Amino acid sequence: LRALSSSITRINTDDPRMSKAVVHNGIVYLSGLVDVNGADVTEQTKNVLKEVDELLEKAGTSKSNVISASIWLKDIQQDFQAMNDIWVEWLDPANKPVRATVES
Repeated sequence: LRALSSSITRINTDDPRMSKAVVHNGIVYLSGLVDVNGADVTEQTKNVLKEVDELLEKAGTSKSNVISASIWLKDIQQDFQAMNDIWVEWLDPANKPVRATVES
């Protein structure tokens, strides 16, 4: 067990419930990220993606290596287009991940 645990790195562990990111065997896992400061879904999306970039950098990687993303929106009819516009702007166009977007 000791050998297995040595390949795990936990990032941003100040939350008593979870790590913001965990790296295991070269794969980065991010916790669900929520922005409560943005005035609308555009600002919230920008803030969350900025945090994604920061966490990926701390883990030694970047958005170019993301392979999967799950996005939950409060109101998919109202918020999808604004979120998607920011998402497309943020993406590395040569390295797009798979993505699921659902209403929560």
